[in-house]
Amino acid sequence: MRHSALVIGASGDIGMRCAQRLAKAGWSLYLHYYQNGERIGQLQQQLSQEYPQQDFLTCQLDLTAEPAVIRAAIDQLFQVDAVIFAAGMTTYGLLDEIPVEAINRLWLVHVQTPIQILQQLQTKLAQSDLGRIVFIGSIYGGRGSAMEVPYSTVKGAQSAFVNAYAQEVGTLGMTVNVVAPGAVATKMNQQFTPEEQQAIAADIPNGAFATTDQIAYWVQSLLAPEADYLTGQTLYVNGGWLK
Repeated sequence: MRHSALVIGASGDIGMRCAQRLAKAGWSLYLHYYQNGERIGQLQQQLSQEYPQQDFLTCQLDLTAEPAVIRAAIDQLFQVDAVIFAAGMTTYGLLDEIPVEAINRLWLVHVQTPIQILQQLQTKLAQSDLGRIVFIGSIYGGRGSAMEVPYSTVKGAQSAFVNAYAQEVGTLGMTVNVVAPGAVATKMNQQFTPEEQQAIAADIPNGAFATTDQIAYWVQSLLAPEADYLTGQTLYVNGGWLK
């Protein structure tokens, strides 16, 4: 039986690479996006042409919407064997300068809405012969970062949620984990100057930012049948940086 995964944030750099790897491995996919419909449409077309035997459906949803809106969107999904939460954003600035609206948005996108989605999908995931959940976290969820205090907080909350939820659903055959990157070559990090990026890379023992493929590899690995005994963990994929 073909497996289906919901990729939340499939229009982002890491989410898109996860989708491409999973499609190549034979997965059918629900490709979630919020605003970048053009990019997700191109991805859907690419995957449909390369893997015509699989299904690739798009799902437009604002993760900060009212619970009823989220519930209605998730109710439209059929078979779901895995969920990857790859949507996200950050805010930069001293804590006392960050608007509370921005903090609320971070909480909704990274923590509250993912929890609501899993409440709705738990039965489907438990019925699967896989039942996999993977969050794209951050190294800052473990060690924190000045100028990104709210972001560090919600990423830490993801790891705390995974630690607890894994204990609830282990007997259902489900696994719940976080893949926590360090510095990754994505659009989110393009706001730094080339000089700043070089300085960060020089501080990483492996000497470079991670590629999106290096992160997506670990996501795909956690979805494998052989990964069924690894749960409740945060895997730091950081090139040895900021341990």
